[in-house]
Amino acid sequence: MATYEQRHSLGDYGERLAARHLRAAGMVILDRNYRCRHGEIDIVARDGDTLVVCEVKTRRNLAYGAPIEAVTPQKAARLRRLAAHWLADFGMSPPSVRIDVIGVVVPDRGAPRVECIAGVA
Repeated sequence: MATYEQRHSLGDYGERLAARHLRAAGMVILDRNYRCRHGEIDIVARDGDTLVVCEVKTRRNLAYGAPIEAVTPQKAARLRRLAAHWLADFGMSPPSVRIDVIGVVVPDRGAPRVECIAGVA
């Protein structure tokens, strides 16, 4: 079983890959690892006029399912609430807010795979 440091390092790497993927798709990263007493948002980005709140899930393999499957409807609802806190903290009111999930698989061999599902909630 992986240690806390190994899981944290893998998660950080996955978030960096996800941010690179979002930038390559033309988005602007506004914030990373936003924390408040209600939880954490991995990445906040802007896609045109839309604020995009991203949850990033990183895994080494698919033994426990695809990373994206780890985001339940309850987690998506919590991300929407966290988005409201982020907007209040930064005084923004974009025309729309979207919740995306980014799954990253970092195998022992070969290139990492990044998959983005837009608008999960």
